[in-house]
Amino acid sequence: MVQFIQAQNIGLAYLEERFGLQLAEEEVFFTEWLERLPEITDLEKQDLDRVKLHFLRLVKRPPLSEEIVKLVVLSPLLNLAGFYDEPFYIRGEQSIEISAEDEGEIIRGRIDILVIQEQFWLLVIESKRSSFSLLEAVPQALVYMLANPTQNKPAFGLVTNGSDFIFLKLTQENQQKYALSDQFTLLKRKNELHQVLSILKNLSQILS
Repeated sequence: MVQFIQAQNIGLAYLEERFGLQLAEEEVFFTEWLERLPEITDLEKQDLDRVKLHFLRLVKRPPLSEEIVKLVVLSPLLNLAGFYDEPFYIRGEQSIEISAEDEGEIIRGRIDILVIQEQFWLLVIESKRSSFSLLEAVPQALVYMLANPTQNKPAFGLVTNGSDFIFLKLTQENQQKYALSDQFTLLKRKNELHQVLSILKNLSQILS
């Protein structure tokens, strides 16, 4: 009998056991968030400062839902990074199912935001309410990335609760391996949203 499991209930230990997923220890595995990052213009910095201002204003009146996080924080970032332009297009609330061989279990879930180019899944984004820990969202994002039908190319992900951000990379061609970026926050005096946008712009250039 097939057992259905919700993606939000999956942990890293399950993914390692069922799918053989491994954390890549070597730094060269995920350099896209570190190297050759494009500059952020003064106008873009002004836009990002407004995003930070709007988010912090809303946080004063909780609760702050996932939908508000997507509207106030994610949408401006994706727009500035070029993910609303050709050759990309956006899908929201994309349903997925994934199963490990001979396990009799199927994982179901819904991707918050999916960036696609010519049927290739490029960037999977999972947003959470502002009080949610990003480390709890990482396994869920990895489940969605494992469901990528184009397994001969790397998939990238982003998890955010509006104030904090972690980027992910997954490869499946030879062995299923993943890595995480540092965690960035807009709560610091030096607005790390600038670096988040720079990474998104870099991914946009690499994947276009």
